[in-house]
Amino acid sequence: HDDQHGTAIVVLAALRNALRVVDKRLEDLRIVVSGVGAAGHAIIQLLVALGATDIIGCGSRGAIHRGETYADPDRQWIADHTNAGDESGSLRDVLKGADVFIGVSAPNLLTGEDIATMAKDAIVFALANPDPEVDPLEAGEHAAVVATGRSDYPNQINNVLAFPGFFRGMLDSGSAEITQQVMIAAAKAIADSVTPDELNASYIVPSVFDPVVAPAVAAAVRDAVAGGPSQHRGEEK
Repeated sequence: HDDQHGTAIVVLAALRNALRVVDKRLEDLRIVVSGVGAAGHAIIQLLVALGATDIIGCGSRGAIHRGETYADPDRQWIADHTNAGDESGSLRDVLKGADVFIGVSAPNLLTGEDIATMAKDAIVFALANPDPEVDPLEAGEHAAVVATGRSDYPNQINNVLAFPGFFRGMLDSGSAEITQQVMIAAAKAIADSVTPDELNASYIVPSVFDPVVAPAVAAAVRDAVAGGPSQHRGEEK
């Protein structure tokens, strides 16, 4: 689903490059995700699959934790697989000391002062549209890397970066099974479309108009499905 896994793929790509900018490792991060609907759940699943160990998902009532039982199976999965410290409290409470904030929720939940409570060289992805969870200019006063879903700010995290390359690769491979491995491969391809010379705090994802991206994603998807060098149908192995 475009707004679910498409968003997760591009968030993962952006985070991969943002970590290169701030010189941090995924397994060392404290990550707070605001929004535990379709997109938030997909993002958290990919982060867990990649080895992130300290994630807290937050809904409108605060942190998702083991101390509660949730009727929504996706929220229950998040409770069972994240927040090892069983922390409760509001988004602002759990954001303190976090390395990464990922927002796929609602506008104007945070202020620059809230971002100031995060760890040094923080990463902020405020993706609610058209109004993000925190004003990007305020966030930029305290965070090292800031991204939004908007085209009028640097670092637009837009799920269009994943398509049509993703589906081109799936069609070429003849596969109907979309696995985490395939999504992670697509995310790496998007991230690697930004060259080391281009990479900086204001350019962690390629432009949505970059013609290199879709073919690179398609090739990565074919590779992931085949488990080896990408091939078009009809070619000999």
